[in-house]
Amino acid sequence: MELNSNELINYVNRQLTNIFGEGGDISPYLADALLRVNKCFKATKNKYYHNAEGVYFSPFHSGQYAIFLYYLANTIYHTDGNSLLATKVYYLNKILHSTDWYYEIELPEYWGVEHPLGTVLGRAKYSNGFFSYHGCTVGGNKGKYPVMGKNVILYSNVTVIGDTKIGDQVILSAGTMIKDEIIPCNCLVFGQSPKLSIKKKDEKYMKNLISEFWIT
Repeated sequence: MELNSNELINYVNRQLTNIFGEGGDISPYLADALLRVNKCFKATKNKYYHNAEGVYFSPFHSGQYAIFLYYLANTIYHTDGNSLLATKVYYLNKILHSTDWYYEIELPEYWGVEHPLGTVLGRAKYSNGFFSYHGCTVGGNKGKYPVMGKNVILYSNVTVIGDTKIGDQVILSAGTMIKDEIIPCNCLVFGQSPKLSIKKKDEKYMKNLISEFWIT
């Protein structure tokens, strides 16, 4: 890590205190959060997440730090239900990175972002290999939320809402808007509901595209 554990605890605690006055102490939750970060970063092919010794984590890389803060807030929530501290860490992430990833949503073991500003991830069901770029929105419509298969890639300004089911190995092109749709496995998607363009591809073709993102 760029900072050792004590340095990272002090770094986050100071940020919380500077913003919220009385921030709280993340130290009881750090080890579990870092285990989740390690598992997530181990899967990515992003060169900034690895060095000669293996997985690399720097709080000064905004994408890495945003993912870490999500895992930290979610870990706090699951460990002892400390909703006040979880809320502060979630809010810190929102302030620093212009993202809205609430601590109660369940993001998978490995997922990724690139330039995540303006990205809102709501109470969908996410699977491993989920990846999003800037300006993406995932959320509800009439009380229904999306279900996403493995290796779903959202390019910039994609919106996925409502009773939507997306299969495995699916890439949503920039600006796509999907509402209450069923998207099959192994395809490229363009346009806006209800007039989507869905281009079916063979599994090998799609896995080759996905392999640019993930080691696994």
